[in-house]
This record gives sequence, structure tokens and C-alpha cells, in this order.
Amino acid sequence: MTASIDPVEAISQRLDIFIGGQRRAAAEFGAEAAVLVDAATVAVTGGKRLRGRFCIAGWRAIAEASNPAADAPSSVVTAAAALEVFHAAALVHDDVIDNSDTRRGRPAAHRALEGAHRSAGWVGDAAAFGRSSAILLGDLLVAWSDDLLEEALAAAVGSHAPAAREEYAAMRREVTLGQFLDIAEESAFRSEPDDRHADRALRVASLKSARYSVQRPLALGAALAGADAPQSAALAAFGHPLGMAFQLRDDVLGVFGDERETGKPSGDDLREGKRTVLVAFAREALAPSARRIVDELIGDPDLDADQIASLQRTITDTGALDRVEALIAEYAREADRALSGARLGNGAVGELRDLARSATVRVT
Repeated sequence: MTASIDPVEAISQRLDIFIGGQRRAAAEFGAEAAVLVDAATVAVTGGKRLRGRFCIAGWRAIAEASNPAADAPSSVVTAAAALEVFHAAALVHDDVIDNSDTRRGRPAAHRALEGAHRSAGWVGDAAAFGRSSAILLGDLLVAWSDDLLEEALAAAVGSHAPAAREEYAAMRREVTLGQFLDIAEESAFRSEPDDRHADRALRVASLKSARYSVQRPLALGAALAGADAPQSAALAAFGHPLGMAFQLRDDVLGVFGDERETGKPSGDDLREGKRTVLVAFAREALAPSARRIVDELIGDPDLDADQIASLQRTITDTGALDRVEALIAEYAREADRALSGARLGNGAVGELRDLARSATVRVT
């Protein structure tokens, strides 16, 4: 399978084939095993396939520099699919950590597994079963992503495999650290000076999203194509600021997004206590007394619609939203400049610019 067809379709087809094999392999273990495999199937269904698309675009950026007619081989599509399965694992674990009820307009995995426990009439605490099963589901998805990556590397040009493996490994290390720093910040922010909060939030954004969502997927695809040092540097100079813009847009949607578009309740990041750049900028502009009130509200899972609306007004009135929008635009310009004059395929550069727009100008 090559990516001469639409990359999203190519990735989805590859995942369908892989999951079909996993279903057949698990069939001998009974109906209970099928519950977990079914949940894994749901977890990898849907989404924008952004990380996989960046992987394929990274390969094309290098391959098309010497061969404009090149189609991404099956090994690259398989690596892109591995990224999407790993992302599904991260989302499953993220929803457990954040105690989120929904994902993409459906029950989050731990809630769906909780529901499966109740529907089956099993004994014990259904909620505890759902959380425990979701942790294992995330682990299973990580294992699946490893299986796909190793298959991709086995089919890759031999000299390119070690560099690609290191990009994937670095991505996994970075996003895990970023996830921990994200939850740590919800507790540690009170012990840090207020003027450091924005920089600390940007550190989380870099590790948890910028490198993970854009920079490393690009680098993985480029490594599979045999990128040299200047080409890798150009893609990194594009990928990191674009990833930062992507995460800041996500932060805005986490506070102001429409539930009908995002699939999650409006203001959910406020209920979850996310200490984003948006929140840091708002706090900088508030008097101490108002800042204390904001700190008491953010992280309260029972915030009602009026309290969410009040916090949204505060964030807007302090100028924090405008500052974040300006920062998104600045990062996007930095990313675009990195492509100018780079020794990359012309068609791929156009695709990268299209991906940049879809990553930063979005409602989901």
C-alpha cells in the first residue's frame, strides 16, 4: 500500500488491516478479550490523522527533492499508522488522568469500559473496572504501535532504520515527560513565581505537543527517506514552532471551543485545572485578589455554565486571549519562514503549508 491515495485514507486502510489481524489473534481468548480489542478499535477510529500525515509529508519533503514523482511506500504508511495508534494510547491515558467523560463526542474509553461492565452484569465497582481496563487498553495500544513501527523499519532501507527508530523513541520519551509536567503544574504552580508560569506552560507545550504532534512525526518520515543534516534542521525549524502554534490553538479551544465541534464540553480545560499559557497570561494581568478567585475556580470539576462564562470573560478582558492569538500567529510565521529556501520537494512544501493552516486555523 502506498500513499498515492489520500494519506488519511491510506493510514486508515493500513489500520483496518492491522486491527483485523489483531482481532483474529485474540479470538481464541474469549469474549472478555474481545471487549478490550473492541475498545482499541474504537480508540483508533476517527480523528484528523495529523501525526501520520506529518510523517508522510516529512518523507515526501525529502524524497521529492530528488524524485518529484515519488509515492510513499508501504513502510512509511505503516510508520504513520504506528504514530496514530500511539496517539490513541496517549488519549486513552490522558482521559483517565483528566477524568474526562467524553472524547470526540463519544464516551471516553474508561467510561465506555465502565458501561461494558454494567451491561454485562459483572460484579464489583464498574468505575474502578473502567479505569483499570483503560490503563491496560493504553498499554495494549502502545504495544500495537511498537508492532507497526518494527514492521515499518523492517521494510525500510536498512541504513535509514536506526535514525527513524531514534526519532520515534525520542518522541515517546518527550511526550511522557511532557504529560507528567502537565499534571505536575496543576499542583506546583503555587510554589512558582507568577512571572514564570507562562514559560513553564510553554515548556509543557513543547514536550507534550509541539515535538510529539509535529516535529518528531516529520522527522520520522524524513529519516525513513534518508534526510541529511540540513534537511532535518529545516524540518525541525518548521515543525517545532508549528507544533507550538497547534498546542496554543488547542488551549484556546479547550476554553472557548464549541462542544458541537470539539466533542468535549466548553471550558473543559478550566474544570480540569489546565495551567496553560492562556491562564498564565490572564493571571499576570489580574490584581492579587482577583487572581486568588481565579485560582480557586480553575480545577473545580463542578464549575457550572455561569462560572465557565465568567472565567471566559476574565480571560478575554485581561487581553490573554489576544496575546495567545498573537503568539499563534508569530509561531506560524516562524514555521513558514523555515521552509523558504530549504532543499525540500516543492510539492511537499506546499503540502506542509496546507497542513500548517489546518493545524492552526481550526475549530476541533
